[in-house]
Amino acid sequence: MDYGDKLFWLSVVIQRKYAQICAEFDLTPSQATLICAVRNEPRQMADLAASLGMTKNALSQLVDRTARRELVGRTSSAQDRRVVMLSATPTGKVLAEAVYAEVAKRLPEIARNLDADDQRDFERVATAIVDTSDLSSPPSNQPITP
Repeated sequence: MDYGDKLFWLSVVIQRKYAQICAEFDLTPSQATLICAVRNEPRQMADLAASLGMTKNALSQLVDRTARRELVGRTSSAQDRRVVMLSATPTGKVLAEAVYAEVAKRLPEIARNLDADDQRDFERVATAIVDTSDLSSPPSNQPITP
């Protein structure tokens, strides 16, 4: 396998682990990503769509499904009523914190078979990749996603 193949399969490993964790909370990976992205503060829908790499329409449909579960809510911006803000409900925030904590605890398991030096190298490289990626959002708001 070449480097591209390895990265492809690494993404599969990460996505599988993430999906398993999300399923334990009765969430789709998209729903979990959404609530984790708004767990700390409201976000503009347009900015969130860009951060998550989704069209505004696709995000709106995801928000509709997640709002029906009373995990997120929409409001108008205090500065501009045309701007739609998305925030976690109290229930959504609790669930997002639980999902986020579980992902942070268990996702590193993908490197469990590496020796300690390789695990540190993997953490350093993964951090560098995320830190230099254009995620269109402050790092403190970023969900852990594949």
